[in-house]
This record gives sequence, structure tokens and C-alpha cells, in this order.
Amino acid sequence: MAEAAPIEYFIQGITSTGKKFRPSDWSERLAGVMACFGPGARKGPNAYMQYSLYVRPTMLGDLKCVILDSRLRDIEPMAFDFVLNFAKDNDLVVTEACELPPEHGTQRPENKR
Repeated sequence: MAEAAPIEYFIQGITSTGKKFRPSDWSERLAGVMACFGPGARKGPNAYMQYSLYVRPTMLGDLKCVILDSRLRDIEPMAFDFVLNFAKDNDLVVTEACELPPEHGTQRPENKR
């Protein structure tokens, strides 16, 4: 049986009243704080900055967002809660979605009659 796709939370840079969230680099700052959590996180004196696969900044149109992957909850529940509480404390819009499998959207050949 296939494993269920992880849930992703899209934290949008807009409040529930429609006001744009400031500062303008909030998504990079939040993702930067969470960079050490998740697979592939580098540590030590020669490590370089890269965002976690589980907390990453992105743009949806002209709106800054952070995508929070539910798999973070499995490895570090407090970090997961920190990100969601950040959104709640700042009244940011959060949308829950699931990651689509790679084959989603590929067209199947039509049945010929």
C-alpha cells in the first residue's frame, strides 16, 4: 500500500484582514531559522546556508509564502509547532494542501471506440 502524501501548509504573507505582512523578508528569515531541521541539513565549520526541505520560502504570484511540510512534525515537533504558532500569532493566512504525486496531471490515452 502506498504511503499517504505529506501535508503541506502554505503560510501566506497576508493577514486574515488582507494586510500584507512585514518585514518584507519575513519568509526568508523564518525559513533561515528552521534551516537546520530536516534531511540534508549541513552542520559544522564548512557548512553553508541552505533552506530545509521542510520549511522553505516561495512566492505565489506576488505574495511571499513559507511552505511547511508535515514531516517536520515527525523529526522535531517543537520546530513544527513554532512555525505554525508564528503564523497564528501574526494572524497569517494558512492553507493546508497535500503534495501531489509526480504522475498527477499526466494525460491518459483515451479509449478508442
